[in-house]
Amino acid sequence: MSVLDLSAASATHISVVAGGYELGVGRTVPSVAAVLGLISVIAGGLALVRSRRPGTGRVRIIGALVLGPISAIVGGLHGANAAGGLGTGNGLAGAVFAVVLGLIGTILGALALARSRWTDRGAGSMPAS
Repeated sequence: MSVLDLSAASATHISVVAGGYELGVGRTVPSVAAVLGLISVIAGGLALVRSRRPGTGRVRIIGALVLGPISAIVGGLHGANAAGGLGTGNGLAGAVFAVVLGLIGTILGALALARSRWTDRGAGSMPAS
Protein backbone atom coordinates (compact mmCIF):
# COMPACT_ATOMS: atom_id res chain seq x y z
CA MET A 1 0.00 0.00 0.00
CA SER A 2 1.45 3.34 -1.04
CA VAL A 3 1.32 6.63 0.82
CA LEU A 4 -1.31 7.94 -1.61
CA ASP A 5 -3.57 4.98 -0.86
CA LEU A 6 -3.22 5.57 2.87
CA SER A 7 -3.97 9.28 2.55
CA ALA A 8 -7.00 8.54 0.38
CA ALA A 9 -8.25 5.96 2.87
CA SER A 10 -7.80 8.33 5.81
CA ALA A 11 -9.53 11.17 3.94
CA THR A 12 -12.47 8.88 3.15
CA HIS A 13 -12.67 7.81 6.78
CA ILE A 14 -12.69 11.40 7.99
CA SER A 15 -15.46 12.42 5.60
CA VAL A 16 -17.58 9.45 6.71
CA VAL A 17 -17.10 10.27 10.39
CA ALA A 18 -17.87 13.96 9.96
CA GLY A 19 -20.45 13.45 7.21
CA GLY A 20 -23.41 15.31 8.67
CA TYR A 21 -21.47 17.74 10.81
CA GLU A 22 -19.39 19.58 8.25
CA LEU A 23 -19.78 23.36 8.55
CA GLY A 24 -19.67 24.68 5.00
CA VAL A 25 -20.72 27.93 3.39
CA GLY A 26 -24.34 26.82 3.48
CA ARG A 27 -24.35 26.99 7.26
CA THR A 28 -21.56 29.45 7.99
CA VAL A 29 -23.05 32.53 6.32
CA PRO A 30 -26.43 32.39 8.09
CA SER A 31 -24.75 31.46 11.36
CA VAL A 32 -22.55 34.54 11.20
CA ALA A 33 -25.57 36.64 10.22
CA ALA A 34 -27.52 35.24 13.19
CA VAL A 35 -24.64 36.07 15.54
CA LEU A 36 -24.59 39.64 14.16
CA GLY A 37 -28.34 39.79 14.73
CA LEU A 38 -27.90 38.57 18.30
CA ILE A 39 -25.24 41.23 18.91
CA SER A 40 -27.62 43.88 17.54
CA VAL A 41 -30.41 42.66 19.86
CA ILE A 42 -28.09 42.82 22.88
CA ALA A 43 -26.74 46.24 21.89
CA GLY A 44 -30.21 47.59 21.17
CA GLY A 45 -31.59 46.21 24.45
CA LEU A 46 -28.76 47.71 26.49
CA ALA A 47 -29.12 51.03 24.67
CA LEU A 48 -32.86 51.03 25.29
CA VAL A 49 -32.41 50.33 28.99
CA ARG A 50 -29.82 53.09 29.35
CA SER A 51 -31.45 55.57 26.98
CA ARG A 52 -33.08 57.54 29.81
CA ARG A 53 -29.67 58.94 30.72
CA PRO A 54 -28.74 61.77 28.38
CA GLY A 55 -25.62 61.27 26.27
CA THR A 56 -25.14 57.55 26.93
CA GLY A 57 -25.43 54.55 24.67
CA ARG A 58 -24.78 56.17 21.28
CA VAL A 59 -22.30 53.46 20.28
CA ARG A 60 -24.78 50.75 21.19
CA ILE A 61 -27.55 52.48 19.26
CA ILE A 62 -25.37 52.80 16.18
CA GLY A 63 -24.23 49.18 16.56
CA ALA A 64 -27.82 47.94 16.71
CA LEU A 65 -28.88 50.11 13.77
CA VAL A 66 -25.98 48.93 11.61
CA LEU A 67 -25.73 45.24 12.52
CA GLY A 68 -29.49 44.61 12.61
CA PRO A 69 -30.23 45.45 8.97
CA ILE A 70 -27.06 43.68 7.81
CA SER A 71 -28.18 40.55 9.61
CA ALA A 72 -31.72 40.78 8.24
CA ILE A 73 -30.59 41.38 4.65
CA VAL A 74 -27.94 38.65 4.61
CA GLY A 75 -30.31 36.19 6.27
CA GLY A 76 -33.12 37.09 3.86
CA LEU A 77 -30.91 36.70 0.81
CA HIS A 78 -29.56 33.38 2.03
CA GLY A 79 -33.03 32.13 2.91
CA ALA A 80 -34.37 33.08 -0.52
CA ASN A 81 -31.52 31.25 -2.25
CA ALA A 82 -31.39 28.18 0.00
CA ALA A 83 -32.28 24.99 -1.82
CA GLY A 84 -34.40 22.63 0.24
CA GLY A 85 -36.26 23.07 3.47
CA LEU A 86 -35.41 23.00 7.13
CA GLY A 87 -33.04 20.24 8.15
CA THR A 88 -31.39 19.83 4.75
CA GLY A 89 -28.13 21.45 5.82
CA ASN A 90 -28.51 24.53 3.66
CA GLY A 91 -28.70 26.97 6.57
CA LEU A 92 -32.35 27.91 6.20
CA ALA A 93 -32.99 27.84 9.95
CA GLY A 94 -29.98 30.09 10.57
CA ALA A 95 -31.21 32.47 7.88
CA VAL A 96 -34.64 32.68 9.50
CA PHE A 97 -33.06 33.35 12.90
CA ALA A 98 -30.82 36.00 11.33
CA VAL A 99 -33.81 37.81 9.82
CA VAL A 100 -35.80 37.70 13.06
CA LEU A 101 -32.90 38.76 15.28
CA GLY A 102 -31.87 41.49 12.82
CA LEU A 103 -35.36 42.96 12.76
CA ILE A 104 -35.65 42.85 16.56
CA GLY A 105 -32.23 44.48 16.95
CA THR A 106 -33.14 47.20 14.46
CA ILE A 107 -36.42 47.93 16.23
CA LEU A 108 -34.72 48.08 19.64
CA GLY A 109 -32.05 50.40 18.25
CA ALA A 110 -34.66 52.68 16.69
CA LEU A 111 -36.65 52.81 19.94
CA ALA A 112 -33.48 53.63 21.89
CA LEU A 113 -32.60 56.35 19.38
CA ALA A 114 -36.06 57.90 19.60
CA ARG A 115 -36.03 57.75 23.38
CA SER A 116 -32.54 59.24 23.64
CA ARG A 117 -33.48 62.14 21.34
CA TRP A 118 -36.62 62.75 23.37
CA THR A 119 -34.60 62.65 26.62
CA ASP A 120 -31.94 65.01 25.21
CA ARG A 121 -34.63 67.45 24.12
CA GLY A 122 -36.36 67.29 27.47
CA ALA A 123 -33.14 67.81 29.40
CA GLY A 124 -32.23 70.89 27.38
CA SER A 125 -35.56 72.65 27.94
CA MET A 126 -35.58 72.36 31.72
CA PRO A 127 -34.77 75.57 33.58
CA ALA A 128 -31.57 75.63 35.62
CA SER A 129 -32.00 75.85 39.38
